[in-house]
Amino acid sequence: MTSPLVSPLADLLRRKIADHGPLPLAEWMAVCLGHPEHGYYATRDPLGRAGDFVTAPEISQMFGEVLGLWAAAVWQQMGAPVPVRLVELGPGRGTMMADILRAARVLPGFRAALRVHLVETSPVLAERQRESLAGAGVPIAWHRDLGEVPDGPTILVANEFFDAFPVHQAEKTRDGWCERQVGLAPDGGFALRLGPADPNLAERIPEFWRVAPSGTLFEWRDEAPVAALARRVAAGGAALVIDYGHVDQGPGETLQAMRGHAFADPFSSPGEADLTAHVDFVALAATAGAAGAAVHGPVTQASLLKNLGIEARAAALKATNPDRAAEIDAALARLVDTKTKTGMGGLFKAIGLADPALGPLPGLIAGPTETAP
Repeated sequence: MTSPLVSPLADLLRRKIADHGPLPLAEWMAVCLGHPEHGYYATRDPLGRAGDFVTAPEISQMFGEVLGLWAAAVWQQMGAPVPVRLVELGPGRGTMMADILRAARVLPGFRAALRVHLVETSPVLAERQRESLAGAGVPIAWHRDLGEVPDGPTILVANEFFDAFPVHQAEKTRDGWCERQVGLAPDGGFALRLGPADPNLAERIPEFWRVAPSGTLFEWRDEAPVAALARRVAAGGAALVIDYGHVDQGPGETLQAMRGHAFADPFSSPGEADLTAHVDFVALAATAGAAGAAVHGPVTQASLLKNLGIEARAAALKATNPDRAAEIDAALARLVDTKTKTGMGGLFKAIGLADPALGPLPGLIAGPTETAP
């Protein structure tokens, strides 16, 4: 048996639980990921081989480039407003935005109209973004919250952003629905437990599952962040959200921790591992629609990228870089593959949220039936 972690954040959480009782799982996640001094994102660059995970923009420039073309097409649909806010939520190292801006050169008027706004809470990653985007040639501003971004026509992109938002989990018992909490284990570590039965929790459960048998587990996220995003673009603009998740709103848990590119115990090393859960695209779409946005999709990442021309972009890259052909083919396969566990094409989904006046958004038309692992 391993000894309980000794760290400033672990000690802080032990004191908090000792003083106030077990924490709802969502609060545990929020502290582990977002504590301003000791949280996961405040203390490290988690990306790449030396980090804990790799995202699509780090796999290939093609990913960001086709999203740049998507943004340019949406700008034209919007009537080519000047200026236009190009917003990215959770920009990582700035790799995707650099690729988007490079692709934007194909439409000089679009690039000239851009005012880039990056929403980032991690000081470590914000510094990486400044390095990646130095000399970008467009105005760039950083914010800690979408609410800080000035009003105006907006095109927003978010890749692997909502999966890190805290999730609530409730379990059906003989006494009713009980929220999962994190308490102290006998050895001084941390462990899941159930809170008291709460009749109000049933309102958070889709009606079909409220009569589920004991032992059924359901998870959800707070609606406010998606609603705020939807209101923003419904007033003039569009958003593209890409994340791993599901389109069948059923029971079960998806919480996971990643450390060193391997799965870890979510409760053994608070602040030392990435904590995420699958995005519920059914709930996301319902929240956005209720906030006034038109909803397009979801579709698989494979369908989106193919619809936006990633295969043609791969062919062009290979023609000018024949020595990199195998590397480019491997990157393309990983981004659009829907049949293997390492492929991202089926597990990841894309959804568009927009001003209802815009009409259909580029790329968000479902392709042929694809089988995900």
